[in-house]
Amino acid sequence: MQVYFDMNYTNRVEFLKEHHRVLESRLGSVTREITDNRACAKEELESLYRKIISYVLLRSGLGSPTDIKTVREVTAALQSVFPQAELGTFLTLSKKDKERQLKELTMIVTGIRLFNRDCGKGGEGIDDLPAVLHVAIPATMQHIDYQLETARSQVYRYTAILEKAANDPHMRAELQPYMLKEALYNIRQYEVFLQIILSDIITGAQEVEMMTKQLGAHLEQLKMTIKSKTAVPTSQVFPIFIALSTLWTSLQDETIVVGVLSNLFTHIQPFLGAHELYFPERAMQRHLNGATVKTDVCRMKEHMEDRVNVADFRKLEWLFPETTANFDKLLIQYRGFCAYTFAATDGLLLPGNPAIGILKYKEKYYTFNSKDAAYSFAENPEHYIDIVREKAKKNTDLLDSSCCDEKLVLSTVSFCM
Repeated sequence: MQVYFDMNYTNRVEFLKEHHRVLESRLGSVTREITDNRACAKEELESLYRKIISYVLLRSGLGSPTDIKTVREVTAALQSVFPQAELGTFLTLSKKDKERQLKELTMIVTGIRLFNRDCGKGGEGIDDLPAVLHVAIPATMQHIDYQLETARSQVYRYTAILEKAANDPHMRAELQPYMLKEALYNIRQYEVFLQIILSDIITGAQEVEMMTKQLGAHLEQLKMTIKSKTAVPTSQVFPIFIALSTLWTSLQDETIVVGVLSNLFTHIQPFLGAHELYFPERAMQRHLNGATVKTDVCRMKEHMEDRVNVADFRKLEWLFPETTANFDKLLIQYRGFCAYTFAATDGLLLPGNPAIGILKYKEKYYTFNSKDAAYSFAENPEHYIDIVREKAKKNTDLLDSSCCDEKLVLSTVSFCM
């Protein structure tokens, strides 16, 4: 699962950067056919103009160059701002200036088409992206939320069984806790991956909401500017057309991002189903008999008021939400799991509770699931850090090669490959 995720996930910024690079490379040959053109005869100029129309369509991504209605609409819009008679001047420009003008013409024509579509007078081949995204994003978030709840439910049950087995030698012999701990690491990792995807989707939803409002404002501004006038200075409308085009391109980007994230989410779901093969529901219910299943939130609430007393530690620095700026943005070691519990219980993962106090040790931050765990770790941090490191060496899937060796990543375990 980790290999698949690493190979198929890229953060939003890097993904869009690469997406735009690919689009530019695909337009390369069409661009060169225009910028290297030396048309002189009437037929050659007409051919060049048709290539510019195709370029505008391909760059904007709004319709097919083979659709007659779309081509006619783009042609009419382009002629209104760049008539064929101006090709002579265009041909005298440098290659760089030609490329710049082609991009600008695309944005202006796109803005005109979007405005005409809003007025009900055009927009052939243009999908209603805001409407599409306002349906797709909540639906995707709902599916991910459901899977997160399913995964967390399994995490809580695995943890409860492991805690029960820790006090029952006969159960440990029958259960093989090592396999269950690997399953716990795997499903915790699945939870992390879903959270990453969901975070990107939420960011996209916020961007779409903002852009939709801006789009409406620009369209309203154009209507107020143009009204019933037959001619309007280009200096008043061209910047708005370009702004419309820029917003629409961003909406297109969001559509691509949502599609890719949704596809990634769909393809990692089967990894969760593998758990049923190794830990059938009937066996799980038998082991859960008499065990107390607690959620992460429940565990945190149990120790919410049980805080570290800084006076007990003269040489260690403890951070609290009311005294630390950007407290919730601190980069916590081990993905926020309790280092002491992991070391002292042979690899059990319990979430740390920042409200107890975050230990700052050698410029790194550690959380703990209880005050007792915090005090035990603080007595000898290096000892427990070394234990975590050694345990992780025995299960290299717990280490992230791209990060420090103290960062648990909860990687894929062998039985779910």
